[in-house]
Amino acid sequence: MRTERLILRRTTTGDLPDLIDICADPATNRFTRSGIRDAEKVTREVHGYVEHWREHGFGYWTVLEAATGATIGSGGVTRRLLDGEPALNLYYRFRPSAWGKGYALEMARAAAEWARRERPAEPIVVITAPDNEPAIRLAVRLGLTQDIDVDLGHGPLACYRDYGGSHGDHAGHHGDRTAAAAPHH
Repeated sequence: MRTERLILRRTTTGDLPDLIDICADPATNRFTRSGIRDAEKVTREVHGYVEHWREHGFGYWTVLEAATGATIGSGGVTRRLLDGEPALNLYYRFRPSAWGKGYALEMARAAAEWARRERPAEPIVVITAPDNEPAIRLAVRLGLTQDIDVDLGHGPLACYRDYGGSHGDHAGHHGDRTAAAAPHH
C-alpha cells in the first residue's frame, strides 16, 4: 500500500535489523509499560507479525519513507480480543528522526481506512498509556473515542475505540469498568 509519502508493506523477518533498531530504542519506549524491548523481544514480536499476516492476510506493516526507501517505522492493525470481543488493534512505532512529520497520522489514517472498508464488523482500538498524549491525539484525530481502561498486566491503559457504522449502538457500552485484553501477536 502506498500513501502520499509512505510505502506500507507486509512485515517480513528480513525487516528484523531495522525493526530491532527502532523498537529497542529507549526513546521509542517512553510510554511502554512493559519496559524497553530488547532484540530478543522484538524478534519474537516480528515473528508474531509475520504469523499474523500468514493467518489473517493482513497485519502490521513495515513503514518506509517513499522518497528515500528508508525504513522509518512499523504500524497498522492486527486482530486481538478485547473484553472477549474481536477488535483491530491500531499500533505504530517510528524512529525518533521521523517524529514530528505527520508520518504516524498518515500511516494510521491508511490503516483505519483499510479496516473500515475491509473489516467493518470489527472495531478499531488504540490501547496506550494514559499519559501518551501523542497517541491519544492521533486516536482522537482518527475519530476514536475514549472507551474503557484495559490492563495487559503492567497497569491500566487507556483504550480509544471506533465502532464504525455497524457498532454505533455500542458506544459507551462498557462504561468506566476495566476490561481484560488478550495480548496481540
